[in-house]
Amino acid sequence: MPDRADWAYSSALMTKARPLTRHIISINDLSNKEIETIFEVAQGFLKELADPNVPYRIGHSTDIAAKSILASLFYEPSTRTRLSFESAMLRLGGANITSADPTVSSAAKGESLADTIRVISNYSDVVVIRHPRDGAARLAAEYSQVPVINGGDGAHEHPTQTLCDLFTLRSKKKSLKNMKVAISGDLKGSRTIHSFVYALARFGATIDPLPAPGMELPGHVDRRLREEFHCRMVSKDPGQPNGGSIDALYVTADQPHQLSLYSDPETDYGPLLQKKTDAVYVTRFQKERWAEKDRPYPKIDAKFLGEAKYSDASVMHPLPRVNELDASLDTDRRAVYFQQAAYGVPVRMALISLLLHLHKNNSLHQFHGGFAEPSFPVYMQPIGTGFSCDNPNCITVDPAERQYAANKFYLVDEDARQRCALRCVYCEKDIESDASVQFVIADATRKTFAPDLAALMRLPSDKLKHHIIYRNAADALAAGFEPRDGARKAHAG
Repeated sequence: MPDRADWAYSSALMTKARPLTRHIISINDLSNKEIETIFEVAQGFLKELADPNVPYRIGHSTDIAAKSILASLFYEPSTRTRLSFESAMLRLGGANITSADPTVSSAAKGESLADTIRVISNYSDVVVIRHPRDGAARLAAEYSQVPVINGGDGAHEHPTQTLCDLFTLRSKKKSLKNMKVAISGDLKGSRTIHSFVYALARFGATIDPLPAPGMELPGHVDRRLREEFHCRMVSKDPGQPNGGSIDALYVTADQPHQLSLYSDPETDYGPLLQKKTDAVYVTRFQKERWAEKDRPYPKIDAKFLGEAKYSDASVMHPLPRVNELDASLDTDRRAVYFQQAAYGVPVRMALISLLLHLHKNNSLHQFHGGFAEPSFPVYMQPIGTGFSCDNPNCITVDPAERQYAANKFYLVDEDARQRCALRCVYCEKDIESDASVQFVIADATRKTFAPDLAALMRLPSDKLKHHIIYRNAADALAAGFEPRDGARKAHAG
């Protein structure tokens, strides 16, 4: 498995992207080097165009995007993301077209996202989309003729917010390496957090989760941190065993060869545990993603930040805030959340200008077209057959989008798992075998099946299309398949 610390682990599409078309759907669609390039360009815009009285605010404009148009397609409410993208495009000298209310667009008539994006991409040069469904931005990218930027899709990811967060940390700490960051609140429902922790891990940070009760990181995010981004769980209490507990730190290796150190039970984590926290990242309760609206929730205030370990910690928040961050902290020297929001303009200016190849005379400030090759094989389920994503909020289960979103999965086979799992290409949720899901693989040419999901990993790509994944043997039998010899005994047992 390639090192995630400096390459774009992409949620790539099965088909190749159009030449020179680049989409930003996940923070992992960007390599660490590309993220640094974005920051160099953003810093250049700040140096050239900053408000002389407020150095982190863009106060002037350029004309490098004078012939370009940004379309903002928002199916969910937004203030900062939409307006900062539109401000960024105007500051670049470009123009905006906006669909910010789905009730007055063709979505209210039942138009699919796939059809909408095919039309909108004829009207603009770049599209930023926000949508309540996980994986909607990935679907939009499949049907767009121009770059698509994910402005937040369901509880999946919000990569450009993470770029703003990292840029803020970089401005305060000078380096993104080896930081210690506490994250507080709704870690399960916050798409911002999911992008943020992946990026922190890739830059070698220590992550200190402070979840609200029942709002821990989703299982698939936790597994990716541990198995793909080389994190190890270390108890905050040296007297307690490591691993699994929510009262534990995610420790990331700085280099691949150091991984052996993290598997050594004798490793001394004392200095790490005693290290002061560099930043406290606060998130609101994502009530729109929870059926139960009244839940206990932590509040970050002066008392909380009075602990010595937070004495120099930058206090961050993607905003909007509700009651989880005390307003009295606004004048605290550690509060950087309004500066964090202001950085949305130069950072998004940089991203737009790179996607549109506006830095033609600077070879260092260029993005290549398309996605990186996926690190896992991609399997496309034949239409109308077999298994589909079991995430109820995935774009693939939306009745209006089913005919446009194929059931596509990464075949994830990590050494740490000693087994194969499916990861939806759209929402990136892992679907693993459990009491209700015992995957079987059916051979469409032989009309037989066997319980060996890992067998798909060994097939050449041109053979994958002849195999169908079923949730269990009963589903395969109902579809007219018979057990192979080896599977017959297992099914009979």
